Amino acid sequence: MFTLLQADTLATAAAAEAVPQQELTLSLIDMCTKGGWLMIVLLLLSVIAIYLFAKKFWMIRRAANVDKKFLQEVRDLIHEGKIKAATKRCEEYDSPVARLVEKGIERIGRPLSDIQTAVENTANVEVQRLEKGLPYLAMISGGAPMIGFLGTVTGMIKAFFNMAQAGNNIDIALLSSGIYQAMVTTVGGLAVGIIAYFAYNYLTAKVSDVVFQMENSTIEFMDMLNEPAENK
Repeated sequence: MFTLLQADTLATAAAAEAVPQQELTLSLIDMCTKGGWLMIVLLLLSVIAIYLFAKKFWMIRRAANVDKKFLQEVRDLIHEGKIKAATKRCEEYDSPVARLVEKGIERIGRPLSDIQTAVENTANVEVQRLEKGLPYLAMISGGAPMIGFLGTVTGMIKAFFNMAQAGNNIDIALLSSGIYQAMVTTVGGLAVGIIAYFAYNYLTAKVSDVVFQMENSTIEFMDMLNEPAENK
């Protein structure tokens, strides 16, 4: 009898081991939904950050792409007295450097100080155009983690409220929703903030490169205007 019971026990244990245990996984969408309504705010901020980065990256990349032959072509046209042709060439070449040179060509015949002032004013406008939108990226990089921390606080408040309502019948399921919200919003806020932070600093560095390029082009253009007088 004992042998039969032992055999049945071993058979039951073997059958239990033979049944595969279903692994529970948490997808990204499920995790985001557990974060509550603050995840919608973080999602909107991430979309805005990606849009701003893509837009400014393309604009700055175009601004930095300057043909080395451009200034040489303009120099030859000015030395040949073809001012209108030089202006037209600048209009065809859509870039901040071309607009600086075009503004300087329009002031040819005036004192060099006036030309330089006009070019510098145009350069300031071009720099503002390149930097437009970057403060929003900086705001997102600082604001997104704060929103995540707000979700952390509200989630923990929710968990303690459920604990107080349960009294002595505390169940881990009552606490899970609040803790999920606390942790998920923290991760979401930090993720969005880190992405926006790196995007802002990357674009700022690229703008600095374009500004340096514009300064060199301005110096080269002013030297170009002095050449005809020196050659006389």
